[in-house]
Amino acid sequence: MLNKLEMFIALAKEQHFGRAADSLGITQPTLSAGIKQLEAELGVKLVQRGSRYGGLTPEGARALDWARQIVGDARRLRDEMRFSREGLTGHLRLAVIPTALTWASRLSARFSAAHPNVTFTILSRTSIQILNMLENLEADVGLSYLDNEPLGRVQVQELYREDYALVCAPDDPAAERTDIGWTDIGTRTLCLLTPDMQNRRIINRAFMEAGQTPNVRMESNSTVVLVSHVEQGGWSTVLPGDMAASLSLGRDVAVVPIRSDRPGPSVGLVAPYQEPQTPVLQALLDEARVLSD
Repeated sequence: MLNKLEMFIALAKEQHFGRAADSLGITQPTLSAGIKQLEAELGVKLVQRGSRYGGLTPEGARALDWARQIVGDARRLRDEMRFSREGLTGHLRLAVIPTALTWASRLSARFSAAHPNVTFTILSRTSIQILNMLENLEADVGLSYLDNEPLGRVQVQELYREDYALVCAPDDPAAERTDIGWTDIGTRTLCLLTPDMQNRRIINRAFMEAGQTPNVRMESNSTVVLVSHVEQGGWSTVLPGDMAASLSLGRDVAVVPIRSDRPGPSVGLVAPYQEPQTPVLQALLDEARVLSD
């Protein structure tokens, strides 16, 4: 039953029999047979079929909620039993907004030093993708913004509040300043993150509140690309202060803090709400609490 429920979850996510089968490492006939067996066991039709995937039936949509809960509970049960046998061990899948990757490294390095039997996979994703991955059981925990967009029923642990910095050429007049305001940045030739990134939406709002329309000439979903453009000359970018400092090391760029009259957005761990949490995930939340102090 658990295997069939996982097939059903994968199909609902991919909305394509072939892609769902590939994601599970099985053949498409095996997936189709598993879904049909699940429908037979439950006594309802879960998936609309024609020549291709046609979506979930109303019963399928309801069953999907149960499938996620059952599979999630089964995984937590396995983690709990492994903890009772082996202590703190396992694997954590962490999905992180690009602007928090330096903090993700800091957290995972500290955690791994204290718990060497726990391994990590860290993936860079948008805040919306992170919530979808948590819902679809593709990630165990996210590192994302906490107070800008609805998160749903989750458990959170704040790590830090984001501040911002201008990254510019070292011979730029702004490089000599101790700080700079948003009103001084709007006329610059900017390269910024793409609009699907919540960080970009936050920056857009800061410009709007300052009465500025930013002159954005290039967009990328990679912070490395942004800083590389600045290094080539003629460009500036805006990044969280922590990431700007990290990416500027060894590069011919300058970092200038941006003034703000209010605290920046909160960033921290986002985990599915569950009681109890798995021992590994609870230990990570505890480590984040210590790191935030």
